[in-house]
Amino acid sequence: QVQLVESGGGLVQAGGSLRLSCTASGRTFGSYPMGWFRQAPGKEREFVAAISWSGGSTDYARSVKGRFTVSRDSAKNTVYLQMNSLKPEDTAVYYCAAGLSGRTVVPGTGSWGQGTQVTVSS
Repeated sequence: QVQLVESGGGLVQAGGSLRLSCTASGRTFGSYPMGWFRQAPGKEREFVAAISWSGGSTDYARSVKGRFTVSRDSAKNTVYLQMNSLKPEDTAVYYCAAGLSGRTVVPGTGSWGQGTQVTVSS
């Protein structure tokens, strides 16, 4: 499995921006579809964005489309989530994941990061 470490979370005012990073260890990083999920207090974890192993295909949840951008740099074993025009409802713990099939992480072969807190104040 791939080990994942997120960074870049923090506190930002509504309308602001943040960029999350997810650095992976393991030589097979380039073969994994990657994604971002989030979990707000009292809610279930939800899909945010995904990117194919080549970086040529992306997918976004309706709630973030047009505001968030997912990208990957295989040379750095890193996936990014650029978040613009942030809203208070974007407040959540954001998780990086590897080994997606569509919008879900494949049980047994996928990996999760430890999560990073994003708080958007109104």
